[in-house]
Amino acid sequence: MTITCLLLSSGCSGKAGSSNTAEPQPVPPAASPSSENPLPRQTDAASPPAQSPPPVTAASPVPAGSEGSSPVGVIEQEIASMPLEDKIGQMLLVGIDGTEVSAQTQTMISNDKVGGIILYGDNIKSLKGLVSLTNELKRSNAGNPAPLFVSVDQEGGKVSRMPDEYAKIPASGSVGASSNAEAAEMMGKLLAREVQTAGFNMDFAPVLDINSNPDNPVIGDRSFGNTSAKVIELGIAEMKGIESEGIVPVVKHFPGHGDTSVDSHLELPVVNKTEAQLAKLEWRPFREAVKEQADAVMVAHILYPHLDPDRPASLSKVIISQLLRGQMGFKGVVITDDLTMGAIMKNYSLAAAAVNAVLAGSDILLVAHEYSNEQTTRNALLAAVKQGKISESRINESVYRILSLKQKYQLKDTPVDVPNLTQLNKDIKAWRTSFVK
Repeated sequence: MTITCLLLSSGCSGKAGSSNTAEPQPVPPAASPSSENPLPRQTDAASPPAQSPPPVTAASPVPAGSEGSSPVGVIEQEIASMPLEDKIGQMLLVGIDGTEVSAQTQTMISNDKVGGIILYGDNIKSLKGLVSLTNELKRSNAGNPAPLFVSVDQEGGKVSRMPDEYAKIPASGSVGASSNAEAAEMMGKLLAREVQTAGFNMDFAPVLDINSNPDNPVIGDRSFGNTSAKVIELGIAEMKGIESEGIVPVVKHFPGHGDTSVDSHLELPVVNKTEAQLAKLEWRPFREAVKEQADAVMVAHILYPHLDPDRPASLSKVIISQLLRGQMGFKGVVITDDLTMGAIMKNYSLAAAAVNAVLAGSDILLVAHEYSNEQTTRNALLAAVKQGKISESRINESVYRILSLKQKYQLKDTPVDVPNLTQLNKDIKAWRTSFVK
């Protein structure tokens, strides 16, 4: 019985990756780490850390206003009945090729039972085509353990995936210039309404990075501004706006991508700040998001030598389990940035990165490009569990968080009609003029 059926019986009612990421580079030969980049290169999955991560409490799966119901037992029963292969599938959020469901996409959904799909610009050409694709993805998931996360990077500005039929939403920096929290909340609502009309249920937004480095090639006006106070006020407002429309917001890029001078799509950024320095600036928006019950956090591929000299944040137990979950108290879903980005593929084998990400405390591994990369990631995790490198109880923790989040938002694989965008576009245009000084 699927989790959807079980939840109905219990009384409930009805990704910044680039769309043009280059072919993954082969893993270079092992080399001694330099002072500029101390990350050791690996070709094999690392052994589990000697010290286990601190106990993790799963996110509360009870939606607001439903405190009288308790689906905890339902989710636990579903996990107990799932084969290991299905559990691993729930931990994968994958990209696909083309604008239609291919045989490989069908295999990832029907056979591998991946937990989610992310679409990029190359997958989206028109409104009608986009709706047809999201509907077909959901139909392909029929009979699987849980509904799909159908996700997208829709931030506004230069990171906009929606087709031309939608009115344009400006970058966060434009809203930040107004210092208008109400405008930021409405931005979140409008972004959510956009993606929802096309069949998405998860948006990789808001950006909580602080644009503190003018040489940053990645963030820029994707951030609300260059102070923690502004990013906190407007970023949290946007997060709540997205959430209020029934779309899962994913805050990013923890622990902070604002002070990098290297594009992690291409190389591994290194930030040589101490814990005290990071706590005064980069971490503040994320701490506030955790306090405000953020559902999901994307972790960046950035090396912080003063915190963990050996692994970037996305693969670091120190940063995910000890800092994000331990010190900050985050109980939601942790998602890696795309594991096929150059920051990872040029320094690790994908198999090693996948295993290390789970050992570090990640729940969902984003594998945005290539069917072969999804297969490599899936097989590496299955082998690691069977070989005892990852315990099945560790897998169960992540699957519990994932299914809890899907239940909280009452996700279903329900198709949508091609929307009439007249009112939405009118609202976007009116909003755009409302916060201009």
